[in-house]
Amino acid sequence: MKICVVGAGAIGGYLAVELAASGHQVTVIARGEHLAAIRERGLSLIFRDGGEHSARPFATDSFEQAGRHDLVILGLKAHQLAAVAADIPRLFEESTVVLTLQNGVPWWYFQRSGGRFDGHVLQSVDRDGVISRHIDAARVVHGVVYPATEVVAPGIIHHHEGNRLPLGELDNRTTDRVRSLAAVFTAAGFKSPVLSDTRGEVWLKLLGNVSLNPISALAHATVIDICRYPLTRELLENTMGEAKAVAESLGVAIRLPIERRIAGAETLGRHKMSMLQDVEAGRALEIDALVGAVAELGELTGVPTPCVKALYACVKLLALTMDEARASMRLQPLA
Repeated sequence: MKICVVGAGAIGGYLAVELAASGHQVTVIARGEHLAAIRERGLSLIFRDGGEHSARPFATDSFEQAGRHDLVILGLKAHQLAAVAADIPRLFEESTVVLTLQNGVPWWYFQRSGGRFDGHVLQSVDRDGVISRHIDAARVVHGVVYPATEVVAPGIIHHHEGNRLPLGELDNRTTDRVRSLAAVFTAAGFKSPVLSDTRGEVWLKLLGNVSLNPISALAHATVIDICRYPLTRELLENTMGEAKAVAESLGVAIRLPIERRIAGAETLGRHKMSMLQDVEAGRALEIDALVGAVAELGELTGVPTPCVKALYACVKLLALTMDEARASMRLQPLA
């Protein structure tokens, strides 16, 4: 297949290496030092046991130069999508499939969903419908990302844990295209079952993101610390409980109880959640899709979400203070 990975960061880069190693023609769209390193040395994927895979995909920052592809993988974080949404169709052939990997509540959540909110646009993840105007939901297959990876230096990605990447159609049908896509990822070494309840799997992953991510960013704590400290474990349980209630109000049944979800998170050990990684690196925080959208859905459905709203307020303030600190540093006079 001709595959383009838009955003070859921690997850996008991981997929790019493994798909290229499996024999596919891979292009990556990246920028800055990461792009320069990929052009010079390729992408390196280093595993916890010391093993390493590498690839030299064609790398560019130009959608026009990238050309057209069979599969477009959106490896960007949710808050980065709107800025490039108008350029993404430059990568499309008539039958191009778009694989979305974003954590949190996806922009397409109410597209092809049926029910009372069918077609509703969530402002927290797709303000004014910018993304949905440029990417037809009929092209979309969703992947729920469970691996833990991290960009440790330009062009170098560390794989900490996991290879599970289930795939599903937005209307939950088992189509030829999703079966074919699952086969591609399975051949590349991923565990990629076809989902019969795509939104249910989104919510299962979201239980961790809506709670662990903001707590980790605010407390500068690893997953196991959050799970084992009694006060934060209680906050974790309450926040997950609110998200579960919102999901159920939308007709979604989450297949694991909260205790098992927390137990699964504990196995990550001293892993830093992505929001904490972004805080420490001084990057923009992925907040609205992970936390704000759950609060918005709570308002939409009439389900109270006090813990979610409190965490949302705190991490939004954290993001604001980080922005102000960066602006202040840029304005500092030279000594």
